[in-house]
Formats: sequence, C-alpha cells, structure tokens
Amino acid sequence: MWRGKGLSIWVTYIWVLCSVSCRFGAFGQDPELGSARVVFQTSHGDIEFGFFPNVAPQTVEHIYKLVRLGCYNTNHFFRVDKGFVAQVADVVGGRTASLNEEQRQEAEKTIAGEFSSVKHVRGILSMGRYSDPNSAQSSFSMLLGDAPHLDGQYAIFGKVTKGDDTLRKLEQLPTRQEGIFVMPTERITILSSYYYDTKMETCEQEKSMLKRRLAASAVEIERQRMKCFQ
Repeated sequence: MWRGKGLSIWVTYIWVLCSVSCRFGAFGQDPELGSARVVFQTSHGDIEFGFFPNVAPQTVEHIYKLVRLGCYNTNHFFRVDKGFVAQVADVVGGRTASLNEEQRQEAEKTIAGEFSSVKHVRGILSMGRYSDPNSAQSSFSMLLGDAPHLDGQYAIFGKVTKGDDTLRKLEQLPTRQEGIFVMPTERITILSSYYYDTKMETCEQEKSMLKRRLAASAVEIERQRMKCFQ
C-alpha cells in the first residue's frame, strides 16, 4: 500500500513539474515563444524578436499592434549601456516622422504591469516605465546582460531571436553619461520594421502578407508627403 501511494504521489509531482516546465521552462526562465516575429532594421543591422503571449498578453498585444501600425519606424535607441540594456525610445517624441492619429492613440496608452518570474538575462525584452508600475507605453529594453535586480519589477514580454551580432555592434559605439543613463553619441535609428509569422508555410501566404506590409508603408509615406509638400 505504501509503495502504491508513494508511486502515485511521485507521478503526480512529475506531471505538475512537467506542466510548469512546458509553459514557462525550467525555473521560469524559458517561456514559450509565440509564432509572431518582428524585425527592426537599424542603422547598424537587423534585430529580430518574438513574444511571450502566455507571460504578458496585454503587453504583447500592445507592442505588436504598435509594430503593425509602423510606430517604431524612424524611432531610435536612446540608451545603450554595455552589458546592461539597449533601450528603445517612446515612439511619442522618439520618431523623426510625425505620428498619425491612429498611431498616437495606441502609443499613448498605458499598460498595466504584467510582472512574472521570468528572469532578466541577455536577449530578454522588458518594458520601460516610470515609478508607477502601470505606466508602460512603448519604450522597452533589450537586455545586454543579466540584470537580476530588475526581476519582478519590469514586465518581460519577449526575447531577441536573431541579431545578437547587431546588439554587440551597438555595445561598441561611443557613449556619454547623462544622469543615470548611458547614451550613444550618435543616433541609432530604427529605419523600418516588419513582421511575419513562423507558421506561414506557403509562398502565396508570404507574398500576400508582404503586399499588405508594402501597402501599409506606402500609405504612411504618402501621408507624410501630402503633409510636407502640399
């Protein structure tokens, strides 16, 4: 009887452990990536990242919508602190191109802090915010090293999937100290961005999505042209 009961408890323990590991990875450090990918084309190379929809669903939805609206185009990395973070500026005020009304409405939204047990290690994406834990908008950091003092304090929503070589290039750029921030002396521009889904398997689907992206970019360019040259 004791052996049967002990075996039952052990099987239950393994099942629970597996369930937790499958969702968040060992010790909560490796949550499952969704299929969406975003690419930032910067003045120093491309950076691709994916999302953790099971960890921070509201944050993921917000950032992904900003990307789809083209909000990060012409924005920049205002902070590069070697071994710590490369931080993307808020798109309100960070872009060289003006925001249209739809872009501004989404960019000015604040997102409730979705704090988790996921650790701040190199490659992780973590939302920027003010002292209010529910003040995140569109600024976020790409971790350039392990930062355990940030754990549980800032919302992690994804990780870099390609482009660590680009991050290493950014870390080598000249910087200046401004208050608590280490900032690049040159503007690191996000020239453009695009997105795709890793589950898309056929060329026709890819062509259709590419056409929609190009059409959206053309609309934004035309808006700017009409505004500046009419």
